[in-house]
Amino acid sequence: MSKVSECPYAMSAEVQNQSFVRKGCDHGPAPIPEEGKWIQAKEISDISAYTHGVGWCAPQQGACKLSLNVKNGIIEEALVETIGCSGMTHSAAMAAEILPGKTILEALNTDLVCDAINTAMRELFLQIVYGRSQSAFSENGLVIGAGLEDLGKGARSMVGTMYGTKEKGVRYLEMTEGYCTRMALDENDEVIGYEFVSLGKMTDFIKKGMEPGEAYEKAKGHYGRFAPEDGAVRYIDPRKE
Repeated sequence: MSKVSECPYAMSAEVQNQSFVRKGCDHGPAPIPEEGKWIQAKEISDISAYTHGVGWCAPQQGACKLSLNVKNGIIEEALVETIGCSGMTHSAAMAAEILPGKTILEALNTDLVCDAINTAMRELFLQIVYGRSQSAFSENGLVIGAGLEDLGKGARSMVGTMYGTKEKGVRYLEMTEGYCTRMALDENDEVIGYEFVSLGKMTDFIKKGMEPGEAYEKAKGHYGRFAPEDGAVRYIDPRKE
């Protein structure tokens, strides 16, 4: 069976002389879960999702966690969190400004300056277009502002920083709750609790007019068996002792 070619592209003589074979099976792409619906994604505008991606730089000296809220292919919200590289924070400032309003395809092909942020964008893109998003089964997805909710009260990244040596043991420096000020040890010199200051809360108190010393005390908290009646025998400053 012959068929006049309607292909607008140049073809080799070998292909031009081939006989036509009709396509019989064409069921379209497999549906992916998106915001409580099953979608056959054919265009960038078919994509909606909220999710996170983690990237690293070429020498693996810094990392980025990128969170995007995509609606109908357009990035409506971006959260960029970085660790391990001072220069990356400046690249993140640019990325947070430039990403909203772009399609996810534009964003994938935008130079976000830092390798870690670019890698995070690549990893996040894969999750979104394959339907592996955080909001895949969430009806209507997550509202714009979900990124800030991820940060919690005080709008600070959740960072953990721990240090340890064979000779002197472990030091808790930063927990999700905040800056660690003291570690509680029991009679065996084992860690049983810690005290922290929520820097976000403390700063908010000061901005409202509270004296810094009072704000510092009010933003304190502790976790574990911290009090003497709970077995704490002594306390150490993890940065000094």
